[in-house]
Amino acid sequence: MTRDRAKLVVEVRSSVRRGVPGTVRIGRWVREAVGAKGNGAELAVRIVGVAEGRRLNLLWRGRDYPTNVLSFPAPADAADGKARRSLGDIVVCAPVVVREAKQQHKRVDDHWAHLLVHGALHLLGHDHERESDATRMERRERLILARFGIADPYRISSAVSERAAVSERR
Repeated sequence: MTRDRAKLVVEVRSSVRRGVPGTVRIGRWVREAVGAKGNGAELAVRIVGVAEGRRLNLLWRGRDYPTNVLSFPAPADAADGKARRSLGDIVVCAPVVVREAKQQHKRVDDHWAHLLVHGALHLLGHDHERESDATRMERRERLILARFGIADPYRISSAVSERAAVSERR
């Protein structure tokens, strides 16, 4: 297998033009998250607006609002007859990412990286339904993001936590 054949292929499609990182950066973040498990595989990243993000979240999760990221792991037999096996699809709602980054006082690109890493880990079977699984997944996210010089995404700044406390009292 040649080096190019072994590399994870990341296909990026976007219906949104503003506030979206370039395909090279998206590919780097996703490849780092997937690691060697991505050798000889492919995955798709679809970047959508609010209307499509809301529609997909309602259709697949029964929640009537746009969410930041959705992951759709490929079925185990997805490689049948294909040169590459599919890991699945990641859908990111760009306006939600930008809004959350501002609300959480994070760099927008750092938040993009976090959500793409998070989505890629879901494709590999990680989840956060149980506290122990969430702890393990978050630890993995922190390690991957640190390789890019990105701070712990779960560390809430004192300004954000103070505002949350004030709004909870209302």
